[in-house]
Amino acid sequence: MTQTIFRHDLSPELAAFPHLLEIGLIKNSTITLNSFLKECSEGIGLRLVTEGKFDWLIDGKAYTVYPGDLVLLLPGQFIGGDNDILNIGSFYSIKIAVQDQCRVLLGKWSMLSHKEKVSVNQILTHNRQTPVVNLKDAQNLIHTLINELKNEDVGRQSMVNHLLDQLLIYACRQLVRQSNLRRDFPQTFFSLEQILRKDLAHQWTVEEMAVLTGMGTTVFTEKVKSFSGFSPINYLINIRISEAIKMLKRGEANVTTIAHATGFYSSQHFATTFKKLTGYTPSEYRKNNLFK
Repeated sequence: MTQTIFRHDLSPELAAFPHLLEIGLIKNSTITLNSFLKECSEGIGLRLVTEGKFDWLIDGKAYTVYPGDLVLLLPGQFIGGDNDILNIGSFYSIKIAVQDQCRVLLGKWSMLSHKEKVSVNQILTHNRQTPVVNLKDAQNLIHTLINELKNEDVGRQSMVNHLLDQLLIYACRQLVRQSNLRRDFPQTFFSLEQILRKDLAHQWTVEEMAVLTGMGTTVFTEKVKSFSGFSPINYLINIRISEAIKMLKRGEANVTTIAHATGFYSSQHFATTFKKLTGYTPSEYRKNNLFK
């Protein structure tokens, strides 16, 4: 096996990029026992196959990947060769540190806005069970990225970080496209609702929700109206209220806590919206115990 790998703790080329833990090309020309034992991903791991066919186990599930396939790993995910063997072929490997292991947020090096970082986090996290996408164009991008690291041209740091952002954006877009191809809009809509319910405290925008479905804002809005009869924001409010009702019924939290947990700016905002949709204030609703 031959490797042209830059590692942060060993390579001066990465001295200015503490978030870039590893990047390079791995070529394997022989089959050797125990050549690819199971390993845990520290940050975001990307492996793009350029030659050959690889049989890998990712979190215990078998995948066969071919040239043009990009494997995305999140912190804590495990990857290894089938039977602990690394097949013959070559692939690029990139490892990127994250700011927050729980939310997979990109650090300050990234030029993406906070909102875009959150979208990247959501897409990667939501698709962690389908970690392989076909992204042939990534090979040229990674090749350019490595050349930027080798040279010390003007603007090197900005170029490298920009190319990393670009690679992650392309990967996320392809994840969403492939995910949507596997299902029709009702399934996409159901999947989106599951994501929203898991993080209702987040102040979702229409743009963020559209990104998660792989649609533009206008098409997404039309689809949601056609499917649910509500605008995306009003549909989201209905979800917030339905979750609030469940929490009121359980009686485990006060009204202010429920308001914040379900994404309302204040208890007053929550009370006003709740009464508008149910005819009762949250306190009245709990007192009457309508679901008992």
